[in-house]
Amino acid sequence: MNLNIIWEDFLKIINEEEGSRIVETWFKAVTLSSWDIATKTIFLKAPNSFVREWITLNYLNLLKKHLSRLFNERDINIILTDQSKAEISVPLVKSVDLTSNVNSNFTAQNSIKKNSLVNSKKSAGNINLDYTFETFVSGPNNLLAYSASKAVADKPGILYNPLFIYGDSGLGKTHLLHAIANHIKNKNGKLSVLYQSADRFVNEFINAIRFDKINLFENKYKNIDVLLIDDIQFISNKEQTQEAFFYIFNALYESKKQIVFSSDSLPHDIAGLAERLRSRLDCGLLADIQKPSLEIKIAILKKKAELHQVILSDEVANFIASKSSSNVRELEGLLIRLLAFSSLMHQSISLEVAQKLLSRNIKDESSKKKILEMHFIAKFVIKHYGVTLSQLRSAKRVKSISLARHISMYLMKKYCDNSLLDIGIFFNRKDHSTVIHAIEKIEQLKLSDQIFNQEIQNLENKILNN
Repeated sequence: MNLNIIWEDFLKIINEEEGSRIVETWFKAVTLSSWDIATKTIFLKAPNSFVREWITLNYLNLLKKHLSRLFNERDINIILTDQSKAEISVPLVKSVDLTSNVNSNFTAQNSIKKNSLVNSKKSAGNINLDYTFETFVSGPNNLLAYSASKAVADKPGILYNPLFIYGDSGLGKTHLLHAIANHIKNKNGKLSVLYQSADRFVNEFINAIRFDKINLFENKYKNIDVLLIDDIQFISNKEQTQEAFFYIFNALYESKKQIVFSSDSLPHDIAGLAERLRSRLDCGLLADIQKPSLEIKIAILKKKAELHQVILSDEVANFIASKSSSNVRELEGLLIRLLAFSSLMHQSISLEVAQKLLSRNIKDESSKKKILEMHFIAKFVIKHYGVTLSQLRSAKRVKSISLARHISMYLMKKYCDNSLLDIGIFFNRKDHSTVIHAIEKIEQLKLSDQIFNQEIQNLENKILNN
């Protein structure tokens, strides 16, 4: 078994699904050192404690998901060590002094238990303790969702039940779900609160059927006081899962238990959803999160920096905010990369440092390549080819619909700041393989058919000029 080849394959997968920035910043310097087949343990080495901590807290599920597939093993253990130290520990940033070139302090506050990756104080169960209402930056773009979430957290099961929060990826939906959970648990520890991603719900349901534990599965969810389901669109086209969820929903709703959902789109835009379940999702308050303005992006950056005990100057915050996309997750990624560089290179953060480090990674919204939203592109394709959004996102293989779908995927890859996986999710696909196939097909058609090539160019011009 060639470990180098396996790791290279892993990097390719992450590059396609998460983007080159994640690979270059966090995974490129990591090495896959060994594999213990007896204990099904993978040993990884990070270049320093900062990288190890960040990967540990943010990419553990990603590592397990893809490495288990590459090693062809269902349940694997991952040990991530700092190659500069013999002991396995998880450091937390104590302080980063940006007013002088003083070395940054990193303190190892948590130790990794034997045969596990991390015992982190930042999460309790599935709930991230860092995601609170206090650390969420509210503004005109998310005020309804923020206010509704606070109201639900104060009076679960009474106001806005169910609450349905929707918006594009990376704008803060997951943060609000965790904030609701944290607030309720702190205010009333007697209430049982469960945060669950839709894909984990699906896997749990499948295992319950497989091991004949469906009663335990149903009882677990029906006895919850507050249920928060993230990315509910992932249960589309899964009839049995939807059936089980429908009855769980009804049981909780009739018992006045609080239910909160997040999704990338409105219930009626989620293809492959049973009508009676769609009506359930649609019966409560629908609260959207829109793209943040420049001022909100600056506020988000400053708030995130404060959480790391860093004071970010106005000029640096403005530079990052004005040049990057509106994806809050991307903003935080750029900030973390800047903090890591400052710490490891013992340099204070200045505008010059930020420009030099981040210029290749940020996307200038005034640049020649215009960054667009997936819904925006879908709207033009729908109008041009006379199909509906539901048809576009469905599994129908009618030639006209398939062509429109493939063109949409091609244009989204070209003009949207989204990964192939994001585009696949938009079209209710489980992975990005369909997107790759669509892009290749359109590129081939453009080369072989001049009329088709001109048609695509005309469509692109319409999109870019609006």
